[in-house]
Amino acid sequence: MANKIPDLRGYVCLVTGASRGIGRGIAIGLGECGATVYITARTLKPKSEDNQGVSGSLEETAEEVTARGGVAIPVAVDHSDDSQVANLFTRIRREQKGRLDIL
Repeated sequence: MANKIPDLRGYVCLVTGASRGIGRGIAIGLGECGATVYITARTLKPKSEDNQGVSGSLEETAEEVTARGGVAIPVAVDHSDDSQVANLFTRIRREQKGRLDIL
C-alpha cells in the first residue's frame, strides 16, 4: 500500500508550540498537505547566535510550511495569558469567516 498524503487544501488549522519540536513537525506536515496553518509560540523571530536561548522560531517554521506548499500564519501567543488566547481565536474567526477545522 502506497503512502497517500491527504489533500487539506482549504482546511484551516491551528498548531500551538510550533516554533520547535512536535508542534513544528505537525505544522510542516499540515503544510505538506496544503493546509492554511496558524502557528503559535512565544518566539516569533530567530534568536541570534550570541543570545542564549532555545533555537527555533515561528518565522522559521512559517518559511518551511510555505516551502512545503501550505500557507503559514505565524502569531506570537503566550498561551498562559487568557487574553492572548482569546485574541487569537477572535482573529482566526474574523480572518477565516468562523472556520477552524483542525486544532
